Amino acid sequence: TQGVSSAASDVYKRQTPENAREILANLGQNIDVIAGIFDETMLELRKCNGVELSREPFCVAVDLHHRLAGKKVLTPEDLKGERLLMMRKGWSCYVDALRAELTEKYPEITIADFDFYNVDIFNRCENSNDMLLAIKSWESVHPLMKILPVEWDYKMPYGLLYAKDPSEKVEKLVRTVAVSYTHLRAH
Repeated sequence: TQGVSSAASDVYKRQTPENAREILANLGQNIDVIAGIFDETMLELRKCNGVELSREPFCVAVDLHHRLAGKKVLTPEDLKGERLLMMRKGWSCYVDALRAELTEKYPEITIADFDFYNVDIFNRCENSNDMLLAIKSWESVHPLMKILPVEWDYKMPYGLLYAKDPSEKVEKLVRTVAVSYTHLRAH
């Protein structure tokens, strides 16, 4: 297949839930492989395959001027009195597990749902002084946001997403990346 065509690139730039669904539904046509967070529910719903490369700890993104931005590591206690933006309930079992603990043990944290990760949600967070559930590798998404680790044991699979019936070349690429990544992490 073509890799990233200009049409697929334009779709990606528009970053809407509909476009994301379209890309995932058509993996192997215009785009062969994308990297991102996922779980089994998403793979089934979007009818694609995924290979896990790592488990990424959930972090919190904050505006550079947020009262907690100067801390190196946060605790759930630090989040009391804050508004935390999280993907809607049912999107991921990993997010839902964290949500359940925060709701039960830290009712002073206000959880607000949203439907889609894109630059707009980072802008919303930055402009409202809310916090955003994020992963460390998203550090470069927004120049006015800082991503801070939190002392909790919640993680999400991160890896490669590809078509249900990939070409031989894509299968080989995914296997090679997975083996190489595993080898690098072991050393």
